Amino acid sequence: MPLDFNSYDTKNFYDELIQPSGAPRPGARILVERIESLQDGEIIARQKAAEAAMYNMGITFTVYGSDEGTEKIFPFDIVPRIVEASDWQYIERGLKQRIHALNLFLDDIYHEQKILKDKAIPEDLILSASSFRPQCVGLDVPRGIWCHITGTDLVRDSDGQHYVLEDNLRCPSGVSYVLENRQVLKRTLPVAFDASRVRAVDDYPARLLETLQYLAPDHLSSPTVVVLTPGMYNSAYFEHSFLAQQMGVELVEGSDLVVMDGFVHMRTTQGFQRVDVIYRRMDDDFIDPKAFRVDSMLGVPGLMEVYRNGRVALANAPGTGIADDKAVYAYLPQIVKYYLGEDMILPNVLTHICADKKEREYVLANLDKLVVKATNESGGYGMLVGPHSTKAQQAEFADLIRKNPRNYIAQPTLSLSRAPVLMGDHFEGRHIDLRPYILYGKDIYVMPGGLTRVALKKGSLVVNSSQGGGSKDTWVLSE
Repeated sequence: MPLDFNSYDTKNFYDELIQPSGAPRPGARILVERIESLQDGEIIARQKAAEAAMYNMGITFTVYGSDEGTEKIFPFDIVPRIVEASDWQYIERGLKQRIHALNLFLDDIYHEQKILKDKAIPEDLILSASSFRPQCVGLDVPRGIWCHITGTDLVRDSDGQHYVLEDNLRCPSGVSYVLENRQVLKRTLPVAFDASRVRAVDDYPARLLETLQYLAPDHLSSPTVVVLTPGMYNSAYFEHSFLAQQMGVELVEGSDLVVMDGFVHMRTTQGFQRVDVIYRRMDDDFIDPKAFRVDSMLGVPGLMEVYRNGRVALANAPGTGIADDKAVYAYLPQIVKYYLGEDMILPNVLTHICADKKEREYVLANLDKLVVKATNESGGYGMLVGPHSTKAQQAEFADLIRKNPRNYIAQPTLSLSRAPVLMGDHFEGRHIDLRPYILYGKDIYVMPGGLTRVALKKGSLVVNSSQGGGSKDTWVLSE
């Protein structure tokens, strides 16, 4: 039988493609009609062809501690997620506002700390955070920009409203999958793609390179940019090498770089070459054993001193992790209001801070209903999804919260929006989120799209690849 959406059930969730009536949403009409017009078995054959293309392109990620081997092909679903032009305009405005405010916040926190002196947010919130870097206090970063590359996670609740779930300002990953997903899907569903007037994402590597070059001093007409990777065993190594190749710059490890004569140099077959901008894809802890972890074998000894002297630029700047802290996230409305004098466009999810005694008591009494997260974890680790947890897991988290309340926040369980996924010979709804990528150089640029992650396990709300999630192409429609 040809596959169609006649028996597709939205089950009272907000569905990104199909309305509760069963009719496609206006922006999805062309796509749905095209899929339903395909011959018997054709969509399944195209899904298999897309998976084969992903495999042949080597699009992988690494799962630490997996018994099935480390290298995994990132699961991909052929049915794209569609974002209407009006929805995207709203998202784009909200993200630009958020990144602008977060950059001002970072600059203030590492300089005058006015927001703390004015008691707009609690001082202890910042000074007790493991991601606050005293080594960065007084640091004047190139062009005054701290967060050059950001990946912000968005979800849509059952009310149709978009919410920001979390910010990723340290080393946000996933953009390589956005670019590769698009290449595969343009070949897999070419007619629907062309007819839907989808906005391009292919220029991201060029824009990223432009952003990085902007950080170099004006007198350098052709600055040398490198991508610094922890190495091939890192979970996002595919992305590091992909982006370096797409930008036409060198991919280096810490051992390839050396500090000499007050500058950073790269070892080459022709001798040493000065490096002006480093897009670092490793955490602060490991970039310089003289400034952070003394046991780091991945970084460059003396790098922070060169950086502090303005002789090399780093993206993202060290210290940006404080803006990723999930307890700091809860104060974003106050941060936006303080620096910009505006109400936040894209709302946060309601967040309970366990460091607050009253909030903590509420969380402990409602662990079966809430999602509990460690404030500095990512990738779906250190998390309790209350409604899907056991009494033993709840007791374990209650103990963790009591021992270290600063390290935990809790949020209500959202009814994340869903989208159709091809499951064998039919379509089923699966929960999704969206990670758009924002570049902050001369201007703030939001890539029109992003990584739509899918919780492939039935009923699951966890979309992370490390927890069994997959991805879709994201089609942002032109006006």
